[in-house]
Order: sequence, then C-alpha cells, then structure tokens
Amino acid sequence: MAPDKFILAVLVSGQGSNLQAIIDSIEKNDLSAEIALVVSNVKDTYALERAHKQGLEVLFLDPKSYPDRNGYEQALVERIQSKSVNLICLAGFMRVLGKHFIETFSGRIINIHPSLLPKYKGLNTHKRVLKSKEKYSGCTVHLVTPKLDSGKVILQKKIL
Repeated sequence: MAPDKFILAVLVSGQGSNLQAIIDSIEKNDLSAEIALVVSNVKDTYALERAHKQGLEVLFLDPKSYPDRNGYEQALVERIQSKSVNLICLAGFMRVLGKHFIETFSGRIINIHPSLLPKYKGLNTHKRVLKSKEKYSGCTVHLVTPKLDSGKVILQKKIL
C-alpha cells in the first residue's frame, strides 16, 4: 500500500530544474509528497541553492572524501535512512549508483531520464538524439535497477 504522502530524498548534480518541478508540483498539490532531503555530489550546484531557498534540508556529500564508491554509497544510505524516506528521486544525479545502494532501496528509486528509453541510455543524451536526427525525443521516469537505465518504465512523455 502506498503512503498518503511520499517522503522523498532527491539526488541532484546540476541546476535543479527537475527538483524545481517536483517542488512546484508539491506546492500546487499535484504531488502528495514532502522532500525530506536534497543531496548533491557537486558542491556549488544551483540545485542546492534552490533547495535551500525553499527551506529544505540540503547535503553536499563529496565522493572524494571517501576511500571508494562503497564508502560513499554507505554514507549516502545512512543519511537517507535517517530521514525515513520511502522514495528516492534521481533528478539529474550524474553519478551511477552501485548494487549495494540500489538493493538497499530496491523498488523505491526512480530516475528522470532525458530520452525515450530504451533509446539513448546513459550520458550525452540530447547530443546523441540530435546527431541521429530523431523526429521525437522526450523523457522517461523509470525504476532504477543495477542495469543502467533499464528499469521498468513508469511514465514517458514524447515531444517534437
């Protein structure tokens, strides 16, 4: 059974336009959720500034401060678990998450990917779409699995 209100952790790396869309949807009551934590792996990203302006708890977690990927991801797991989060949204998070993180939150991580999956998995999506002269592009929201950009599609929107 889904909760009445999702408690979200939003992971970001860039400008935060997807984060802002989530914030706006919550404020308009289009999304029954509360953002408990916004985490970035990039120190001075505008996404953290957006979150801070909204009064949200922000966290910069520097991957370079940890001896390896597992150490970083364990710290991330602990911070997210401390907030009783029931859904994690990767909103422009430009870091591939490992098996331990994904299995810890199995079925509770979604990604916003800027293509109509299964086409154009991974990075440089827009560039590859333009180079291929696609008639359409779009966005996919999908569950995150250990296989990159291959989880069950939740929603897709096509644009010209």
